[in-house]
Amino acid sequence: MSQPERRLCVISFGFLHAEPPIEADMIIDLRPLRDPHIDPALREMTARDQAVVDTVLRTPGIPEHITGAAFHAHRELTEGFDVTTAVGCSGGRHRAPVVAEHVAAAVREYGWPVDVIHRDLDKPVVNR
Repeated sequence: MSQPERRLCVISFGFLHAEPPIEADMIIDLRPLRDPHIDPALREMTARDQAVVDTVLRTPGIPEHITGAAFHAHRELTEGFDVTTAVGCSGGRHRAPVVAEHVAAAVREYGWPVDVIHRDLDKPVVNR
C-alpha cells in the first residue's frame, strides 16, 4: 500500500480579526515588518493588487521569512508530516497573503502539493 501524499496548507490571516488558526504547526508573525496599510494609496488594496505585492516583497525581512518558511515546510514534508503554516499580519489583506502565496510557490518548486487559504483577505479594512 502506498504512502499518502503529504501536503502543505498555508493560511493567511489578520490578528485584528481573530486568533491565529488553531491547526497551525507554525505561525509567522509579520506585524513587526512595515505595513502597507500606512500608505493611503495602498490601504484599500489587497494582495491581489500588484502594487501591494511589489511593496511587500521589497520590505526588509520579507524574503527571509519566505525562504525560512518554505525550507521548514519542505523539511517537515520530507520527514513524512503534513504541515499547516499560518502567516499573520495586522489585517490579513496585505503582508500575510503575499507571503503565503510566495511560500506556497517556493514549496511547489520542491514538488509538494500546496493549498492556500486567505482567511481574512476579503474582510473590510481595519481602522486603527
